[in-house]
Amino acid sequence: MRKYLLAAAAASVMSTAAVAADMPIAPPPAYAPPPVEDFGGWYLRGDIGMTNQSVKTLDSNAIGSVISSTGIGFDSGMLVGVGVGYQFNNWIRADITGQYRGRANFHGSQTVLYDNGLGPAYRADNYSGSKSEALFLANAYVDLGTWWCLTPFIGAGVGASYNRIVGFRDDGIGNQFGAPLPVSVTNFADAGKWNFAWAAHAGVGYKVSPSLTLELAYSYVDLGSAAPGNFTAFDLGATGPSSIKFKDITSHDVKFGLRWNLDPAPVYAPPALPLIRKG
Repeated sequence: MRKYLLAAAAASVMSTAAVAADMPIAPPPAYAPPPVEDFGGWYLRGDIGMTNQSVKTLDSNAIGSVISSTGIGFDSGMLVGVGVGYQFNNWIRADITGQYRGRANFHGSQTVLYDNGLGPAYRADNYSGSKSEALFLANAYVDLGTWWCLTPFIGAGVGASYNRIVGFRDDGIGNQFGAPLPVSVTNFADAGKWNFAWAAHAGVGYKVSPSLTLELAYSYVDLGSAAPGNFTAFDLGATGPSSIKFKDITSHDVKFGLRWNLDPAPVYAPPALPLIRKG
């Protein structure tokens, strides 16, 4: 009897092992990559673009009353800039930038009514010169979401601008009682001054790769004021400090730039599945 029981147990074990051998091997669970952390890290930036500047008022040292101003303004200029920033998350980033804003030619004329001791006279002051700036800003931006690799953004910045006036000149042409007066020529020394500056930004970025983003942007920049140095009036032989002042200089800038992320988000790939061999 014992022999029959042992034989039955052995047959049962062998049958179970055979069934288990024929069962398919379950694949390992699908790989789930760890979530990518919501930050981008440090980045470098560079910009090139054009400035389109204007001045609200030009206070002159003319003796008399300014009747009218004609064509007072600046030509367009170029700008180049560099900066370093930090991407805090998918929405917020900030950077510090420095720009050299190349010379923009200045031109314009004012008509002045004055009294030269012989009665009322008129004079047209024709101005020329150029202006350049070194602009330093601390900026903050809000990225507004990404669609098809395009990320629109808005931002603002505050800082300082060193505004320099070069080669400023005032050529005056006068008239009294219908007769021309002698032409006056006044040159001014080159000079620069620091001002508080601020800016508002808007644009769109295109992410070429995890490390590189191209950027097209517009900036409205308030540069403060500027003034030339001492004057020398060659017709009168007079010299002295200038009272001419460029007030409320602003600019509409268009820029093309790039941002290079120094800490791109890692790209995760599932590990290779282990090799399973049968038999």
